[in-house]
Amino acid sequence: MIEQNFIKIYEENFKKNWYLPALTDYKGGNSYTYGELAREIAKLHLLFSELQIEKGDKISLVGKNHSSWSIVFMATITYGAVIVPILHEFNTESIEHIIDHSDSKLVFVNESIWKSMNRENLKIPVFGLPSFSLLKSNDESTTEKVAKLEEIFYRTYASGFFPDDIRYAEVNNEEVACLNYTSGTTGFSKGVMITANNFAGNVTYAEKLNLLFTGDRNLAFLPMAHVYGCAFDFLYALSAGVHITLLGISPTPQNLIVALNEVKPHLIITVPLVFEKIYKKRILPVIEKPAIKALLKIPAINKLILNTIKKSLIRTLGGNFREVIIGGAALNAEVEAFFHKMKFPFTVGYGMTECAPLISYDYHYDFVPTSCGSVLDKIMEARIDSVDPENIPGEIQVRGENVMKGYYKNPEATAAAFTADGWLKTGDQGIMKEKRLFIKGRIKTMLLSANGQNIYPEEIESQLNNLPYIAESLVIMRDTKLIALIWPDIPAMEENNIPKEKLVEIMNENKGILNQLVAQYERITAIEIMDTEFEKTPKKTIKRFLYE
Repeated sequence: MIEQNFIKIYEENFKKNWYLPALTDYKGGNSYTYGELAREIAKLHLLFSELQIEKGDKISLVGKNHSSWSIVFMATITYGAVIVPILHEFNTESIEHIIDHSDSKLVFVNESIWKSMNRENLKIPVFGLPSFSLLKSNDESTTEKVAKLEEIFYRTYASGFFPDDIRYAEVNNEEVACLNYTSGTTGFSKGVMITANNFAGNVTYAEKLNLLFTGDRNLAFLPMAHVYGCAFDFLYALSAGVHITLLGISPTPQNLIVALNEVKPHLIITVPLVFEKIYKKRILPVIEKPAIKALLKIPAINKLILNTIKKSLIRTLGGNFREVIIGGAALNAEVEAFFHKMKFPFTVGYGMTECAPLISYDYHYDFVPTSCGSVLDKIMEARIDSVDPENIPGEIQVRGENVMKGYYKNPEATAAAFTADGWLKTGDQGIMKEKRLFIKGRIKTMLLSANGQNIYPEEIESQLNNLPYIAESLVIMRDTKLIALIWPDIPAMEENNIPKEKLVEIMNENKGILNQLVAQYERITAIEIMDTEFEKTPKKTIKRFLYE
């Protein structure tokens, strides 16, 4: 058990950082100091009390990163209720399913999403974001209580709202603080029961790393409804007295570059897709020029060119960050090797929703290429289910402070997730050298060749995605043959005036290039061009099960 109480972290820090900026919406102009944030939280606590919400009740939260979303999240957990953050990108049927499955007593939903929902399916009060207006109520008393909320607040805090008025619920670290659903689809949805201790493990470990300090800035552009963005862009940042700017718009490379240069964050937390796009769109066209290619072969000039590219990229990303942390999925091997070669300050971590999320991490100056960090010291343990854990891949299994309590109302899935002796089965294959993890791929995605060779499709896809006019790829097996499904890079084709009729010819050339780069048993038989983009998970990884 983590010694520091999770809820008390915020009670103490909101008082201490009362006058410092806490939240700002990148678009919209809303901004709150820590004191103003605490005031809005207190107002919602009164609302919950008036609506007879009890400790442990569930409150669903649907929307993009926004100050109103942040206020509801913090108000819920500091009241002692359980937050159910739902990704706004789920379809409305999935959102309604999660609200129902989680037994939520209240819903806060972005008003644009509410317009497309089936209102008759919800029998509980619904509040709109960002306005906090009551959108649906089944009785007049709820409407009356909401109408009188301001009056109740001013009556409760007649002399004003001050730091000493912050008194949050007594929530033991063992208690569930969040239900985070890995999918919205009926039959696939599993509500991960994240305890206050799980969050405390992540937040207190991050604090020891000294990556952020009081008064620092960060830009939250990963979806905070997903536990990766929630834990580090939001919960850790708030615990450290950081000023969080919530992007709230699509995190395209162009939008991000503009926002990063305006905010100039001290830490960047991202997913591989962002850096892979930067590499492919901004760096690859430069280093692939014949003249630059020739110069890169000369050691002294190679170093000069790489240093110039690094400095330019650092400026492009705001020029003020100490480190870039990449997680959520595997980073393309070629991209990783290039960034490491030019000594860019990045690192790759590893985690999963069921660990809220962190399992392993290394500072950028300790990062070893192809690894995903060292298992968190004194927080987590890991083992490899293999006869030779350093050389023969086996399932990565973990236990420790960050491991979930289980899946909500799903004892069968909970039992299946753990070994007989209590270790969480990650579903990832890897090796471990000392405490450093090296992931080979998902157990479920590993393919077996006709000769009994283990094939990790992610490694082949990593090579494919760097070839001309391939935006994304998925390698599957049909009748013992490897087939590559690809989604073409249409914007790049349009930019270079490449007609769609040339795609088949280009992909045949790509197949020949790829098959020279991989082992014989990893060679693909055909490339199939997709008509529509791959469906994605909240972490922006492809839903492989739909295509296998």
